[in-house]
Amino acid sequence: MTILLLLAGLVLLLVGGEVLVRGATAIAERLGMPHFVVGVVVVGFGTSMPELVTSVEAALVGAPGIAVGNIVGSNIANILLILGLSAMLAPIAVDRAVLRRDGVIALIAAVACLILAALDGIDRLTGALLVAGLVAYIYVTIRHPACADCPAADETVARPNILLALLLSGVGLVVLIWGADLLVTAAIALARTSGVSESVIGLTVVAIGTSLPELATSVIAAVRRQADIALGNILGSNIYNVLGILGTTALIKPVAIPDDIASTDVWVMVAATLLLLVFATTGRRICRLEGVSFVALYGGYIGWLTLA
Repeated sequence: MTILLLLAGLVLLLVGGEVLVRGATAIAERLGMPHFVVGVVVVGFGTSMPELVTSVEAALVGAPGIAVGNIVGSNIANILLILGLSAMLAPIAVDRAVLRRDGVIALIAAVACLILAALDGIDRLTGALLVAGLVAYIYVTIRHPACADCPAADETVARPNILLALLLSGVGLVVLIWGADLLVTAAIALARTSGVSESVIGLTVVAIGTSLPELATSVIAAVRRQADIALGNILGSNIYNVLGILGTTALIKPVAIPDDIASTDVWVMVAATLLLLVFATTGRRICRLEGVSFVALYGGYIGWLTLA
């Protein structure tokens, strides 16, 4: 029954996330947003909603290992697994302007999480500061896109119906919340029955499950040679995860970062972010070999988690 609940929660998260992304993207297109803004702001936000509702639900039921592990594990999976697989399918070109701003902000967010891990807990004031940072990032991204030649919206294409887009977004959000409730309940039960810590469950099963929307979005974008969406999706999602999800979770209920996550996994997240910036800077692209190394590192990380 626990496994069935876990699978049901993941399916609902996937369906809800897909519906929400479609609705949010339609709204963005209706507003005439450039492609890159859609990738970083709208798609990044939409694909991060599974992590948000899952972490908030976990914090409310007193499972900080799942709440924080989901965020940290998702960021690690986004870079090493998802971006790695995307690069293996098609090398990802990198816009230097995008990398200088959004890549650096993603690194700052990861380092901020590392600093917070050394504190006793993340209170509501800290959560508010993180959310304020996200709001500032969204504002700057919309007003001043990092890429000078970002494709603009095609004015010749018929705009989506705004009411239908809003309806899709609402339905997607409801399904997401339902799926998160099932997923967190099943994850806690799985940790208790298997003897594995909630942190490991959060870093692996929950994090990978809630990162599936990013996987689908980035792989499809890479295959279609839409590198601005593929890379923008990962950078935007990682920024949202720390500033938005961790911040919102702390606003709703102050949360402590478990010692096992603070001592190792947050450092892995920072190292993965640094490695992404190094790979993206050299040659102005992430090649297939670098993608293979990302995936291999992720396999080693998961193996270490499960055997430790």
